[in-house]
Amino acid sequence: MPRAADWFVRLDAGSPGTAEPPRPEHPTGGAAPVGPRVAAVPPAPAAVLACLVALCVLGPALSRWPYAQIHLDARNLPPGAAHWFGTDALGRDLFARTWVGGRISLGVGAFAAAVDLGVGAVLGTVAGLAGGAGDAVLMRAVDVLYGVPFLLVAILLLAVFGPGLPAIVLAIALVNWLGMARLVRGQVLQLRGRPHLVAARALGLPPARLAARHVLPAVAGPALAWLSFNVPSAIFLEAFLSYLGLGVQPPVPSWGSMIAGGAQAFPLHPYPFVFPAAALCATMAALYALGDALRDRFDPRSAGRP
Repeated sequence: MPRAADWFVRLDAGSPGTAEPPRPEHPTGGAAPVGPRVAAVPPAPAAVLACLVALCVLGPALSRWPYAQIHLDARNLPPGAAHWFGTDALGRDLFARTWVGGRISLGVGAFAAAVDLGVGAVLGTVAGLAGGAGDAVLMRAVDVLYGVPFLLVAILLLAVFGPGLPAIVLAIALVNWLGMARLVRGQVLQLRGRPHLVAARALGLPPARLAARHVLPAVAGPALAWLSFNVPSAIFLEAFLSYLGLGVQPPVPSWGSMIAGGAQAFPLHPYPFVFPAAALCATMAALYALGDALRDRFDPRSAGRP
């Protein structure tokens, strides 16, 4: 018969089905550093995204044809040596137009990321650290804005400012940060009772320094994971509105407007539709895969790990 000490050894060693180990802590009492976890993310999504960004930056310069130049004698050409992606119904080079349109879509995504971090993360941190009436007022304002659909805001702004990129960018600036604010505020509320934060506040550490040194590094992981899901949604909304003719206006291309124009003649001339659609799908897939990897790194339970 096993001794009582053996039972304690087995319990200490752990067994399948036991509770998951605690989240690793930094020596100062905060969360483990974010850098090593981000570095451990699979490189494939990041490599695909880096290639797409490089093509959007350098692609138009590699083409011999300006993206808006019309050649009526070279309409609907298939891919070839002169036009690598072919031409559209007006004879414009699809290679140059695809990557110029990518600049618009990725620019909208970068703007959405900046708004999320600059407004959502800051207000969420302030609300979480302030608590009391300040937290209640900020969160009730967020709840009210969160109940307004993005498309309704976009349509109202488009009615005021007219179709174009400024109205879409303004709509993103008004409502895109709300989810980030709620996420960061929830993370900060979980951290407020940690011993290192209680000690720092007792020692009189200024709120700004407290947030920069102890709070923001601890919430950076979940914020990055949220960001990698929120940015593609902003890109998709811009493409959707451009598809409806409410976004970027001609002659400036956008992936959404190019897909809308190419869909009209897709059975006969598929190339004006295929290439911008493939670029949009590859960007969305890379961002979502990056978000899945980051979520699994910062929350092992989402990957079903013990």
